Amino acid sequence: MRRVLLTGASGFIGRHALEPLVEQGFEVHAVYHDHPLEHPGVIWHKADLLDKAAAAGLCAELRATHLLHLAWYVDPKDYKTSPENARWADATLALVRAFRESGGTRATLAGTCMEYDWTVSQETLSEDASPIWPATPYGIAKHETHLACEEYAKENGLSLAWGRIFFLYGPHEAQARLVPLAIHSLLEAKAPRITAGGLVRDYSYVGDIAGAFAVLVDSNVTGAVNIASGTPTTLKDIVVSIAQMVGKPEVAEAIPEVIPDGEPARIVADVSRLREEVGWTSRYDLRKGLEETIEWWKEA
Repeated sequence: MRRVLLTGASGFIGRHALEPLVEQGFEVHAVYHDHPLEHPGVIWHKADLLDKAAAAGLCAELRATHLLHLAWYVDPKDYKTSPENARWADATLALVRAFRESGGTRATLAGTCMEYDWTVSQETLSEDASPIWPATPYGIAKHETHLACEEYAKENGLSLAWGRIFFLYGPHEAQARLVPLAIHSLLEAKAPRITAGGLVRDYSYVGDIAGAFAVLVDSNVTGAVNIASGTPTTLKDIVVSIAQMVGKPEVAEAIPEVIPDGEPARIVADVSRLREEVGWTSRYDLRKGLEETIEWWKEA
């Protein structure tokens, strides 16, 4: 039996990974902290992963063959600078060790595009060619976690992949972020407070990215893999698309196509490894993802 331990299972990405993991044929064991979700075929376990003894006990009990570790501190107000990043870095390495010592063979962990050096202008960011130089405690903690876990994996015969997530949107996203902020404003016929419409970013629908992680954990690809669409779009184009879909196209016309000083003008992933080695291709373009997201927020 292929058994996967999924952390962060009730979070923004994790809740969308449940169904793809079931579809991949895994027996899914999902970790929650406060409240489990209802999902057929998923077995839930309450655990505090910052408690190393509790995490080790869970690994010993389940003896999972696979690990998909998405849990981290992600409060939008301070996740980039919070000291919680150091705690999660330490807890992640401890979890990987406990998983391997309990017989686990394949681990996939969530990284971030913030590990890259955003001061170096590039058409796309590549796992092999682009420089790494994180500028925030969040990015630094993720990068250091990657290095520590990769070293441990090589020394202990563990297959390990590191999925670098770019920009996401979709149901259950924090309301202060770009897409939900724009949706709520435009549904009220108000202009969203977007001042940097000229920035080019690589945005993906969260359900699509969760599916990519499910395929990655089920593969034998190791090392860093960009988890993204590979499609560039300006922030203004995203907001204009939302405005058109909700029938308020005129409201978004005045958004300035500005690139603020100190902000990287373009952050787009090279997704060659994801497509060619992992064998995953996106099922959602921007329009389809935004349509589903808008409908969800209307009903939320």
